[in-house]
Amino acid sequence: MMNTQIDELAAQVGAALKRRGLTLASAESCTGGWIGEAVTAVPGSSQWYERGFITYTNVAKHEMLDVSEETLAKFGAVSIETAKAMVTGALAHSHAQVAVAVSGVAGPTGGTPAKPVGTVCIAWGLHSGEPVAETRHFDGDRAAVRRQSVECALAGVLALIECRIEPKA
Repeated sequence: MMNTQIDELAAQVGAALKRRGLTLASAESCTGGWIGEAVTAVPGSSQWYERGFITYTNVAKHEMLDVSEETLAKFGAVSIETAKAMVTGALAHSHAQVAVAVSGVAGPTGGTPAKPVGTVCIAWGLHSGEPVAETRHFDGDRAAVRRQSVECALAGVLALIECRIEPKA
């Protein structure tokens, strides 16, 4: 029985994708595969979840998702630019039509004055079009930051597909 916000969001995302005949790819850094775990906990998710990339390091982001070394050097791993590039890479290296990417500072260390612990960049995109992204600042310990990141990422996927894609005829 589903009883958490993440479980409910994952089920809603799956139902919305399935209704539209779409599939999802995820590209995760600070969430370490939690988005993939959440969506694959939904029965029948193989019909709408295509694949996930866990790209915790800059090298992995570059090698697996084609995030340019220039983007990583200029903006850092935790940036709108990197999150958008991760979405673009996930779409390019999958058969999915929808993608979500997360990169952030979950803590308890690793924060800077410019990007304190709790800073998370999340991007969403469709195979046709430019990705959209936002920077969020989540409170709490490492687990809380990661949980809120997954919730926000899934809520954004749901909003993207419900608001921007017409159902298949």
